[in-house]
Amino acid sequence: MSSITPLVINDLAPEGVLRAAINFGNPVLAQRGPDGSPKGVSVALAKALATELGAQLEMITFDAAGKVFAALETGEWNIAFLAIEPVREEQIAFSEPYVIIEGTYLVATDSPYVSVADLDQPGLKLAVGKGAAYDLFLSRTLKHAQLERAETSAAAVDLFHESGLDAAAGVRQPLQKAAEANSCHRVLEDAFTSIRQAMAVPREREAGAAYVRDFVKRKKDEGFVQAALVANGQDDVNVAP
Repeated sequence: MSSITPLVINDLAPEGVLRAAINFGNPVLAQRGPDGSPKGVSVALAKALATELGAQLEMITFDAAGKVFAALETGEWNIAFLAIEPVREEQIAFSEPYVIIEGTYLVATDSPYVSVADLDQPGLKLAVGKGAAYDLFLSRTLKHAQLERAETSAAAVDLFHESGLDAAAGVRQPLQKAAEANSCHRVLEDAFTSIRQAMAVPREREAGAAYVRDFVKRKKDEGFVQAALVANGQDDVNVAP
Protein backbone atom coordinates (compact mmCIF):
# COMPACT_ATOMS: atom_id res chain seq x y z
CA MET A 1 0.00 0.00 0.00
CA SER A 2 1.25 3.51 -0.82
CA SER A 3 2.24 5.64 2.15
CA ILE A 4 -0.26 8.19 3.44
CA THR A 5 2.04 11.20 3.46
CA PRO A 6 1.14 14.81 4.30
CA LEU A 7 1.18 15.51 0.55
CA VAL A 8 -1.42 12.79 -0.03
CA ILE A 9 -3.65 14.17 2.73
CA ASN A 10 -3.27 17.71 1.40
CA ASP A 11 -4.25 16.55 -2.10
CA LEU A 12 -7.18 14.32 -1.16
CA ALA A 13 -8.51 15.40 2.22
CA PRO A 14 -7.38 18.91 3.10
CA GLU A 15 -8.49 19.88 6.62
CA GLY A 16 -9.42 16.24 7.16
CA VAL A 17 -12.35 16.18 4.73
CA LEU A 18 -12.52 14.05 1.57
CA ARG A 19 -15.00 15.74 -0.77
CA ALA A 20 -16.29 13.16 -3.25
CA ALA A 21 -18.40 13.96 -6.30
CA ILE A 22 -21.15 11.35 -6.66
CA ASN A 23 -23.01 11.20 -9.98
CA PHE A 24 -26.59 9.94 -9.83
CA GLY A 25 -26.74 10.35 -13.61
CA ASN A 26 -25.13 6.92 -13.98
CA PRO A 27 -27.24 4.49 -11.92
CA VAL A 28 -24.69 1.72 -12.44
CA LEU A 29 -22.33 3.67 -10.17
CA ALA A 30 -24.61 5.51 -7.75
CA GLN A 31 -28.22 5.32 -6.68
CA ARG A 32 -30.41 6.87 -4.01
CA GLY A 33 -31.18 4.56 -1.11
CA PRO A 34 -34.65 4.26 0.47
CA ASP A 35 -33.87 7.24 2.69
CA GLY A 36 -32.48 9.26 -0.21
CA SER A 37 -28.85 8.86 0.81
CA PRO A 38 -26.29 7.89 -1.85
CA LYS A 39 -25.34 4.25 -2.33
CA GLY A 40 -23.56 2.25 -5.01
CA VAL A 41 -20.08 1.16 -5.97
CA SER A 42 -18.72 4.70 -6.22
CA VAL A 43 -20.11 5.52 -2.78
CA ALA A 44 -18.55 2.35 -1.36
CA LEU A 45 -15.17 3.30 -2.82
CA ALA A 46 -15.43 6.85 -1.49
CA LYS A 47 -16.25 5.57 2.00
CA ALA A 48 -13.39 3.06 1.92
CA LEU A 49 -10.91 5.73 0.82
CA ALA A 50 -12.06 8.16 3.51
CA THR A 51 -11.67 5.44 6.16
CA GLU A 52 -8.19 4.58 4.89
CA LEU A 53 -7.14 8.23 5.02
CA GLY A 54 -8.69 8.76 8.45
CA ALA A 55 -10.79 11.55 6.96
CA GLN A 56 -14.40 12.67 7.15
CA LEU A 57 -16.35 11.98 3.93
CA GLU A 58 -18.45 14.72 2.37
CA MET A 59 -20.44 13.56 -0.66
CA ILE A 60 -21.41 16.20 -3.20
CA THR A 61 -24.11 14.87 -5.51
CA PHE A 62 -24.74 15.64 -9.17
CA ASP A 63 -27.27 14.44 -11.75
CA ALA A 64 -24.91 14.39 -14.74
CA ALA A 65 -21.25 13.64 -15.45
CA GLY A 66 -20.90 16.87 -17.40
CA LYS A 67 -21.82 18.80 -14.26
CA VAL A 68 -19.22 16.88 -12.24
CA PHE A 69 -16.55 17.84 -14.75
CA ALA A 70 -17.68 21.48 -14.78
CA ALA A 71 -17.42 21.59 -10.97
CA LEU A 72 -13.70 20.87 -11.28
CA GLU A 73 -13.21 24.53 -12.20
CA THR A 74 -14.64 25.73 -8.90
CA GLY A 75 -12.78 23.15 -6.80
CA GLU A 76 -15.94 21.58 -5.41
CA TRP A 77 -14.47 18.07 -5.12
CA ASN A 78 -11.21 16.29 -4.31
CA ILE A 79 -12.13 13.00 -5.97
CA ALA A 80 -14.76 12.05 -8.53
CA PHE A 81 -15.97 9.03 -10.45
CA LEU A 82 -15.90 9.62 -14.19
CA ALA A 83 -15.31 7.80 -17.45
CA ILE A 84 -11.85 8.09 -18.93
CA GLU A 85 -12.04 10.46 -21.91
CA PRO A 86 -9.24 12.33 -23.75
CA VAL A 87 -10.84 15.75 -23.31
CA ARG A 88 -11.04 15.17 -19.56
CA GLU A 89 -7.47 13.90 -19.24
CA GLU A 90 -6.18 17.40 -19.93
CA GLN A 91 -7.41 18.42 -16.46
CA ILE A 92 -7.87 15.12 -14.61
CA ALA A 93 -5.57 12.31 -13.48
CA PHE A 94 -7.45 9.02 -13.72
CA SER A 95 -6.92 5.74 -11.95
CA GLU A 96 -7.10 2.57 -13.97
CA PRO A 97 -10.76 1.71 -14.65
CA TYR A 98 -12.66 -0.19 -11.98
CA VAL A 99 -15.70 -1.12 -14.08
CA ILE A 100 -16.42 -1.37 -17.81
CA ILE A 101 -19.90 -0.53 -19.08
CA GLU A 102 -21.32 -0.36 -22.59
CA GLY A 103 -22.66 2.62 -24.48
CA THR A 104 -25.50 1.71 -26.83
CA TYR A 105 -28.85 2.96 -28.18
CA LEU A 106 -32.50 2.83 -27.20
CA VAL A 107 -34.73 2.79 -30.31
CA ALA A 108 -38.39 2.30 -31.15
CA THR A 109 -39.41 -1.34 -31.26
CA ASP A 110 -40.62 -1.04 -34.85
CA SER A 111 -37.60 0.93 -36.09
CA PRO A 112 -35.39 -0.62 -38.80
CA TYR A 113 -32.17 -0.22 -36.78
CA VAL A 114 -30.46 -3.43 -35.67
CA SER A 115 -26.87 -2.27 -35.14
CA VAL A 116 -25.21 0.87 -33.76
CA ALA A 117 -23.68 1.45 -37.21
CA ASP A 118 -27.20 1.88 -38.61
CA LEU A 119 -27.65 5.06 -36.56
CA ASP A 120 -24.86 7.06 -38.20
CA GLN A 121 -26.81 8.24 -41.22
CA PRO A 122 -27.60 11.70 -42.59
CA GLY A 123 -30.81 13.11 -41.18
CA LEU A 124 -30.93 10.94 -38.05
CA LYS A 125 -31.19 12.64 -34.67
CA LEU A 126 -29.86 11.01 -31.50
CA ALA A 127 -30.54 12.11 -27.93
CA VAL A 128 -27.60 12.23 -25.49
CA GLY A 129 -26.94 13.51 -21.99
CA LYS A 130 -24.84 16.65 -22.26
CA GLY A 131 -21.20 16.05 -21.30
CA ALA A 132 -21.65 12.32 -20.62
CA ALA A 133 -18.87 9.97 -21.72
CA TYR A 134 -20.92 8.72 -24.62
CA ASP A 135 -21.70 12.31 -25.68
CA LEU A 136 -17.95 13.02 -25.83
CA PHE A 137 -17.30 9.76 -27.69
CA LEU A 138 -20.08 10.24 -30.24
CA SER A 139 -19.16 13.91 -30.74
CA ARG A 140 -15.79 12.90 -32.11
CA THR A 141 -16.77 9.69 -33.94
CA LEU A 142 -20.16 10.23 -35.61
CA LYS A 143 -19.85 11.27 -39.23
CA HIS A 144 -23.47 11.90 -40.26
CA ALA A 145 -26.06 11.68 -37.46
CA GLN A 146 -26.92 14.75 -35.39
CA LEU A 147 -26.77 14.83 -31.59
CA GLU A 148 -29.55 16.46 -29.57
CA ARG A 149 -28.38 17.18 -26.03
CA ALA A 150 -30.45 16.95 -22.86
CA GLU A 151 -29.27 18.16 -19.45
CA THR A 152 -28.98 14.63 -18.02
CA SER A 153 -28.87 11.04 -19.24
CA ALA A 154 -32.38 10.37 -17.92
CA ALA A 155 -33.64 13.48 -19.68
CA ALA A 156 -32.12 12.20 -22.94
CA VAL A 157 -34.52 9.24 -22.85
CA ASP A 158 -37.42 11.65 -22.30
CA LEU A 159 -36.17 13.82 -25.17
CA PHE A 160 -36.01 10.80 -27.48
CA HIS A 161 -39.54 9.77 -26.59
CA GLU A 162 -41.21 13.18 -26.54
CA SER A 163 -39.50 14.62 -29.63
CA GLY A 164 -39.71 11.51 -31.78
CA LEU A 165 -35.95 11.26 -32.27
CA ASP A 166 -34.37 8.21 -33.86
CA ALA A 167 -32.53 6.92 -30.79
CA ALA A 168 -31.28 7.74 -27.31
CA ALA A 169 -27.65 7.00 -26.51
CA GLY A 170 -26.66 5.89 -23.05
CA VAL A 171 -25.38 3.26 -20.66
CA ARG A 172 -26.86 -0.17 -21.41
CA GLN A 173 -28.33 -0.98 -17.98
CA PRO A 174 -30.56 2.11 -17.52
CA LEU A 175 -31.59 1.97 -21.18
CA GLN A 176 -32.62 -1.64 -20.68
CA LYS A 177 -34.77 -0.62 -17.71
CA ALA A 178 -36.39 2.08 -19.85
CA ALA A 179 -37.18 -0.52 -22.51
CA GLU A 180 -38.65 -2.90 -19.94
CA ALA A 181 -40.93 -0.10 -18.74
CA ASN A 182 -42.15 0.71 -22.26
CA SER A 183 -42.85 -2.04 -24.77
CA CYS A 184 -42.53 0.50 -27.60
CA HIS A 185 -38.77 0.66 -27.02
CA ARG A 186 -35.89 -1.81 -27.33
CA VAL A 187 -32.12 -1.70 -26.81
CA LEU A 188 -29.66 -2.64 -29.56
CA GLU A 189 -27.60 -5.74 -28.84
CA ASP A 190 -24.23 -4.29 -29.83
CA ALA A 191 -22.39 -1.28 -28.40
CA PHE A 192 -20.70 1.77 -29.90
CA THR A 193 -18.12 1.98 -27.11
CA SER A 194 -16.91 0.41 -23.88
CA ILE A 195 -16.95 3.07 -21.17
CA ARG A 196 -14.05 2.82 -18.70
CA GLN A 197 -15.17 4.17 -15.34
CA ALA A 198 -12.36 5.37 -13.07
CA MET A 199 -11.63 7.46 -10.01
CA ALA A 200 -10.54 10.99 -10.85
CA VAL A 201 -8.31 13.55 -9.13
CA PRO A 202 -7.43 17.07 -10.35
CA ARG A 203 -4.33 16.63 -12.51
CA GLU A 204 -2.03 18.90 -10.49
CA ARG A 205 -2.49 16.78 -7.34
CA GLU A 206 0.18 14.24 -8.23
CA ALA A 207 0.66 12.63 -4.81
CA GLY A 208 -3.07 12.16 -4.37
CA ALA A 209 -3.46 10.76 -7.87
CA ALA A 210 -0.71 8.19 -7.30
CA TYR A 211 -2.35 7.10 -4.05
CA VAL A 212 -5.75 6.73 -5.73
CA ARG A 213 -4.27 4.64 -8.55
CA ASP A 214 -2.84 2.24 -5.98
CA PHE A 215 -6.10 2.27 -3.99
CA VAL A 216 -8.24 1.29 -7.00
CA LYS A 217 -5.89 -1.51 -7.99
CA ARG A 218 -5.99 -2.92 -4.45
CA LYS A 219 -9.77 -2.71 -4.22
CA LYS A 220 -10.16 -4.62 -7.49
CA ASP A 221 -7.64 -7.25 -6.44
CA GLU A 222 -9.37 -7.69 -3.06
CA GLY A 223 -12.75 -8.31 -4.70
CA PHE A 224 -14.13 -5.15 -3.05
CA VAL A 225 -15.41 -3.66 -6.32
CA GLN A 226 -17.20 -6.85 -7.36
CA ALA A 227 -18.79 -7.19 -3.92
CA ALA A 228 -19.98 -3.57 -3.96
CA LEU A 229 -21.57 -4.03 -7.39
CA VAL A 230 -23.41 -7.15 -6.26
CA ALA A 231 -24.51 -5.55 -3.00
CA ASN A 232 -26.09 -2.69 -4.96
CA GLY A 233 -27.90 -4.80 -7.55
CA GLN A 234 -25.36 -4.31 -10.36
CA ASP A 235 -24.11 -7.88 -10.65
CA ASP A 236 -24.36 -7.79 -14.47
CA VAL A 237 -21.64 -5.11 -14.63
CA ASN A 238 -18.07 -6.17 -15.45
CA VAL A 239 -15.19 -5.28 -13.15
CA ALA A 240 -12.36 -3.92 -15.27
CA PRO A 241 -9.50 -6.40 -15.77
